[in-house]
Amino acid sequence: MLPLIALFIAAFAFGTTEFVIAGVLPQVADGLGVSIPTAGYLVSGYACGIAIGGPLLALATKTVSRKILLIGLAIAFTIGQAACALAPDFTSMLLLRIAVAVAHGAYFGVAMVVAVGLVPEDKRGMAVAVILSGLTVSNVIGVPAGTAIGNLWGWRATFWVMGALGMAATAAMLALLPRTAGSSNRPTSLSHEVRVLGRQQVWTSLILMLMLMIGQFGLFTYITPTLLEVTGLDESLVPWVLLLNGVGATIGVFLGGKLADWKLMPSLITMLFLQAAMLAVIYAVSPYPVPMIVAIVLWGGLNFAIGAPIQTRILAWTADASNLASSLIPSGFNVGIALAASLGAAMLNAGYGYRSLPAVGALAMLVAVVVAVASQVWEGRSRAAPPLPAAAE
Repeated sequence: MLPLIALFIAAFAFGTTEFVIAGVLPQVADGLGVSIPTAGYLVSGYACGIAIGGPLLALATKTVSRKILLIGLAIAFTIGQAACALAPDFTSMLLLRIAVAVAHGAYFGVAMVVAVGLVPEDKRGMAVAVILSGLTVSNVIGVPAGTAIGNLWGWRATFWVMGALGMAATAAMLALLPRTAGSSNRPTSLSHEVRVLGRQQVWTSLILMLMLMIGQFGLFTYITPTLLEVTGLDESLVPWVLLLNGVGATIGVFLGGKLADWKLMPSLITMLFLQAAMLAVIYAVSPYPVPMIVAIVLWGGLNFAIGAPIQTRILAWTADASNLASSLIPSGFNVGIALAASLGAAMLNAGYGYRSLPAVGALAMLVAVVVAVASQVWEGRSRAAPPLPAAAE
């Protein structure tokens, strides 16, 4: 369990630095002499760095020892935070954020593979959940704390503290990760890495991931104006609703890990259907504050409960060539987030209003149910079994 805690600390650090920028964006914009919309490119640039750079770095470093690579990525994170704290202008800040994001994308791909290799097969889902929880806990604790630090001592102090967190993550991995972490995953050829993506369990899982992001971020991107304008909440209550959503997500990620270890596909299909129903409920109760708050918390729990089995399934079916596939997990999430936010913007610009967002999300989740059922039936008919790790074949 201690090695997983070390991986969790680094996941928490990467998650916090990705999301905390939203909390200090006005101060960063003012400090670097740009408008807030321009400063917003620090968010989208980070997402692009994860989506594009992460898989490329993972492939370029596939022969490097997993422990050395993870520690190297944590050191890069630490140096990157210090450099961001000293950034003299917007351009340098943007380039530094993108560089950290490349390390972020590679880290989560490698950490997922190492985590499932550290535990017995029937605990893989929980191992994935521990890494994923780094993201949820970063939203519940890291982002509010980083925002508060920025408000008290300026946004540069936020990045200095993030650098200290990176040092703690580096020290934890040096001390707690076994030297042989990830050694069972012997490097494979690029052609084999690409071929495993053709397995239906892998590409259907990536489709499920995309649908999940539309169901989650199509609404979550615009959750504040939805709560203010549709639900009629007081502005002071919105952060508390988001906090409860984050708590629900943290509980959900561990529940999803448990269910992935129990009965992965039946649990996944059930949760996808429940999420479609929950989004329909959000559409129905959005004008009513108390039911809406309850629905938002349950919805947050389901979002992350679903993520764990999807990722566990991808890792299980790419065990013999995991570098590219595992790095596509954070990449796929960020592409999905960008597409979901863009789809939401298109719906709003077309005049459909904020209540259209959960309706579109519900449709996306129903598509996911159909894809998941078809994938399970296909798998049952083919009687295929997940591959063994490369070194064990």
